[in-house]
Amino acid sequence: MSICLIYSFSFLIFSFISFFSGLYFLMIDYTLLLEYELLTINSCSIMMTLLLDWMSLLFMSFVLFISSMVIYYSDEYMSGDKYINRFIMLVSMFVLSMMLLIISPNIISILLGWDGLGLVSYCLVIYYQNVKSYNAGMLTALSNRIGDVAILMSIAWMLNYGSFNYLFYIDFMKNSTEMLIISVLIVLAAMTKSAQIPFSSWLPAAMAAPTPVSSLVHSSTLVTAGVYLLIRFNYSLSSGLMSFLLFIGTMTMFMAGLGANYEFDLKKIIALSTLSQLGLMMAILAIGEFKLAFFHLLTHALFKALLFMCAGAMIHNMGNNQDIRYMGALVNQMPLTCSYFMISNLSLCGLPFLAGFYSKDLILEIMSMSYINIYIYILFFLSTGLTVCYTFRLIYYVLVGDFNYLGLNSINDSGFIMLKGMSGLIVLVIFGGSMLMWLMFPTPYFICLPFFMKMLTLVVISIGAWIGYEVSKFSLNYSVKSLETLKFSLFFSSMWNMPYISTFGINYFPIYMGNMVYSSIDQGWSEYYGSQNIFNSIINSSKFLQFLYTNNLKVFMLLVVLWLMFMILFL
Repeated sequence: MSICLIYSFSFLIFSFISFFSGLYFLMIDYTLLLEYELLTINSCSIMMTLLLDWMSLLFMSFVLFISSMVIYYSDEYMSGDKYINRFIMLVSMFVLSMMLLIISPNIISILLGWDGLGLVSYCLVIYYQNVKSYNAGMLTALSNRIGDVAILMSIAWMLNYGSFNYLFYIDFMKNSTEMLIISVLIVLAAMTKSAQIPFSSWLPAAMAAPTPVSSLVHSSTLVTAGVYLLIRFNYSLSSGLMSFLLFIGTMTMFMAGLGANYEFDLKKIIALSTLSQLGLMMAILAIGEFKLAFFHLLTHALFKALLFMCAGAMIHNMGNNQDIRYMGALVNQMPLTCSYFMISNLSLCGLPFLAGFYSKDLILEIMSMSYINIYIYILFFLSTGLTVCYTFRLIYYVLVGDFNYLGLNSINDSGFIMLKGMSGLIVLVIFGGSMLMWLMFPTPYFICLPFFMKMLTLVVISIGAWIGYEVSKFSLNYSVKSLETLKFSLFFSSMWNMPYISTFGINYFPIYMGNMVYSSIDQGWSEYYGSQNIFNSIINSSKFLQFLYTNNLKVFMLLVVLWLMFMILFL
């Protein structure tokens, strides 16, 4: 029995246990807080605390279920890897770090899970050892370090209050000006982990990891950690902080949606799609609907994990080629994978009665009922249209059109292990949204909107789909649409130049300044007035003394002659 099957099976069992426990806790409205005292120093207790309620248990069950399917899928996807056991261990460490983060109401144990995610994600991003992976890994690790430092600073600030269990202070944080700093630091940490503007560039770069890792990282673990943290801290956010978060969330959503329409790397398109959905979660959370944000987080985890797994199967079959321009008509060669791909894509668009529809449609309708300005409202609906636009563009490039791949390898649906891994998720992608909706909202939301606002979502989705189809009409020649607008294409596909700003923008000027300081001061004036000058003085004086020492007789005779001349002249 392989290590993949052992881990997959055990995660699956724990997932079911967690799910049914979560249902029971939800049914009787029960929360369990377990505290274990590690040590006491002068009346300061250091506790290990676990918080078990319906939210943490449901989220854990979803993470475990997705990771069990992903590990099972990895058995075939990573079959050519010599060190598959190490890979599975790393993925398991990743999942366990996430578990620790989910069930911790204690900010120190949150930091352990948070840092665990950061460190293991670095190891996984650089798994294929090449320069691109190393750069991506470094960008991922250093971007996340900002959030880690923010959490460390909030721990230091919490030393003033006697306990690290943030549940004690949640209401107090909102009203107290001096505790507002903790909320600000937590929001900063969540922004780095969930890759909001201006920390967005690491998320598409992290696609250098193997596809099973991308499937896990960008659906339910690493990037959702920030959103989950804010869902837990949602009572402590002041109105100013929420307005800021709303603006950042909608901008991220818009930027990622626009970027995905100009991207040609299959995995990067799906990564930008994740970024867009994270912006959506952040924005709805900022309006105060934390339950809705959690609902979308769970449904998104399902269809995004499946989307990545389908993309991975296509990449695996096409000899590790990721460029969508080489694909096309794959529906003929890989019918089952493509049907899964299509279903998860339509779920992402919010096609009625798939998982994504229940959360997305509700979010847009709640948004229409909220007190927000027209700028945010327009951006929200534009971003939704862009989501459908890049999805239909992707569907057109990959599933229909002409087959453009020139390789001779056979492309088919023969990967039974990968297909079984994907089949485990497809049921939840179709029925998971309605199931979660019935479970989480026993009292339905009352939506009261005029007819045109009610239909606006449908209209925006239809227009988005049509534009996506129009944009993607292409043939492999120079009349391709993106070449006509090359500057726009480069600007939008590089996420408004954010990767350059967060690499060269941070590196270039300090290094340039360092070079100037080094050459003008360290190698310049300080040398002239400092060490070199002293050295030259000592050398010159020692040469002079050495000259005197080696020629002492001549010098003595010369001095005698001079003395005699002096005596004759002046006497």
